[in-house]
Amino acid sequence: MISIHKAASRYTADHGWLKSNFSFSFAEYYDPSNMSFGPLRVFNDDTVQPNMGFGARPSRQYG
Repeated sequence: MISIHKAASRYTADHGWLKSNFSFSFAEYYDPSNMSFGPLRVFNDDTVQPNMGFGARPSRQYG
């Protein structure tokens, strides 16, 4: 079954330098009926202001 979630219905977070639209439960947005889609856990639409960002942080490879 295909579920359509229009942009206006997605959870939006605005941190000033970072604007995010969440497709699934993530960070401060929690909806137990919308936790993931199969192995896909996070699918965000993020806008980051120029010369801003998350800074250096460790990363892990999943596979």
